[in-house]
Amino acid sequence: MVAFILRRLGVLGVILMGSSFILYNLAAISADPLADLRLSTDPDRDAKILALTRELQLDVIPPLRYFLWLRGVLGIFIGQPDFGTGRDGLAVLDSLALAIPVTLRLVAAATLLAAILGIMIGIVTALRQYSRFDYSMTFIAFLLFSLPVFWVAVLLKEYLAISFNDFLREPNIPFNWIIGIGLASGLFWASVIGGSRKTFWTTYVVAFVASSSLVAVLGMTGWLLDPSLGPIVVLVLSIGIAFGVTQISVGLGNRKALGASLTIAGLSVVAFYPANWVFDNYASALNIFLMVCALITTSVFIGLAFSKIDRAPIVRTTIITGVLSANLVLIDKFMQTWKPYMQTDAINYRPVPTVGERNDLLNSPDFWISNLDVITHLFLPTMALTLIGFAGYIRFARGTLLEVLNQDYIRTARAKGLSERTVIMRHAFRNTMIPMATILVADFAGVIGGAFITESVFAWSGMGTLGLQAIRGQDLNLLMGVFFVTATMAVLANFVADLLYSALDPRIRVGSGA
Repeated sequence: MVAFILRRLGVLGVILMGSSFILYNLAAISADPLADLRLSTDPDRDAKILALTRELQLDVIPPLRYFLWLRGVLGIFIGQPDFGTGRDGLAVLDSLALAIPVTLRLVAAATLLAAILGIMIGIVTALRQYSRFDYSMTFIAFLLFSLPVFWVAVLLKEYLAISFNDFLREPNIPFNWIIGIGLASGLFWASVIGGSRKTFWTTYVVAFVASSSLVAVLGMTGWLLDPSLGPIVVLVLSIGIAFGVTQISVGLGNRKALGASLTIAGLSVVAFYPANWVFDNYASALNIFLMVCALITTSVFIGLAFSKIDRAPIVRTTIITGVLSANLVLIDKFMQTWKPYMQTDAINYRPVPTVGERNDLLNSPDFWISNLDVITHLFLPTMALTLIGFAGYIRFARGTLLEVLNQDYIRTARAKGLSERTVIMRHAFRNTMIPMATILVADFAGVIGGAFITESVFAWSGMGTLGLQAIRGQDLNLLMGVFFVTATMAVLANFVADLLYSALDPRIRVGSGA
C-alpha cells in the first residue's frame, strides 16, 4: 500500500510538472507584457520597460524562466514558497490567499448540496422508474442541465432578490400563491410516495391542505419578518429526523437504534435553552465547534448504551440524528437574528443581496448578524450553481442504480428474503457509489478553480475572477499561481478516487498488483 501511494504521488508529480511547463511556455510565448508600453508616448517609457523587464525576468527565455519560477514554488517544502509578483505589484501568494477562501465559501456549499440532492432524487427516480415522479424529475433535470448559468443567475436576482425584497415591505401572501404552493407541494409528495391511485390522491390532498394552511398561517402571523422555530417545532422535527434516519440506516424494526435516535433527539431539545444561552453570551466559531464535539461524543455513548452487539450501525444512526437535530437549534438562532439584521441601517429591510461577498456598510460586532450577512450573500450564487449542478447528478445516479439493480447479486439478495431497504441501502447503494466516486471527487477538486461566470455575475473576487484577471492582464505569474493550485487539486482528486475505490469495494485491493 505504501509503495502504491509513493508510486502514484511520483507519477502525479511528473504530470503536474509537465503540464505546468507546457502552459508556462505557451503563455509566455503568446503574451507580451510590454506591448502597451512599446506603443506608449510616455517620456519614461524606456525606463518603465527596463524596470518591468527586470521585475518579470523577461530577458530570460521562457524555458529557463520556468525553472526560475519552479524554484520559488518548490520552496513550499521548506516553508518559503514564492509564486512571484503579479502585474499589480502584489505577491501572487497573497492574491491566492485572499481568493481561495472566497471560492471555497461560494462553490463548496453548492457542490455539496448538488451532490446530496442529486443523488437522493436520482435514487428515488430509479426506485420509481417510469412513474410520474420519474418523468417529472427527468424533464426538470434535462431542462436545468440545458440552461446557461448566467441566465439562471439573472432570474434569481430578479425574483428571489429584487422582487422578494419588495415583497418584505408588506409581506402579505396572495391567495393565488397559497393555492399554487399547495398544488405544487401536493404533486411533489404524492409523486415521491407513489403507490396506488387511492394512495396518490390521499397523499396529494393531505400535502395540499398542510402546505396551503402552513403558508397562510405564516403570512397572517408575519413570520417572514420575525421567523423562529422554537422548542416545540424543534422537538417535532427532531422526532421526524430520528424516524427518518433510523429507517434509512437500519430500518424501524431495529428498536434499539430507534430508541437511541429518539433519545439524542430529545436531548437536543433539552439543550435548546442552554445552547441559546451560550450563543448569546459566548458566541464564537470555536465554541460552536466544541459544542459539536460534545454532541458527537454524547451520541456515541448513547448509541453504545442502547446496543450490545452490532454497535457500529446504531452509533452511526445516533450521530447523524444528533447532528441534524442540533442543526435545527443553530438554524433557529439565525432565524432569531433575521429581524435585527433587517433593521440595521446597512440592510434597511432589503436582506437578499444581488452582488458582493458581504455588505461593506455593515460593521456590526455581533457574531450572528455578521455571519448571517455572509449567508445571505451566499444564497443566490449557491442556488444558481446548485440548480445547474444537481441535474447531472440526478441522471447519473438514476442510471447507475438501475444498472446495479439488474445485477445477479441483487436478485440473489432478494431471493434470500432480505427486506427491500436492506437490498437498496446495504447492497445496491454502496455499489452505486463506486462510479459516483469519480464524479464526486472531480467536482470537489474543481471547487478550488472557482466559478468564472457565477463570480462575474454576482461580483465575487474568487479564483475564477483571479484567473480571468491573469488572462486579460497577461499576468504570467498570477496565471501560473492559479493553475498550480487548480492542477494540484485535480491530480490529488484522482489519487483520492483510487483510494475510495478500495474503501467502497472490498474486492479492490489498491497496490496488490491485480
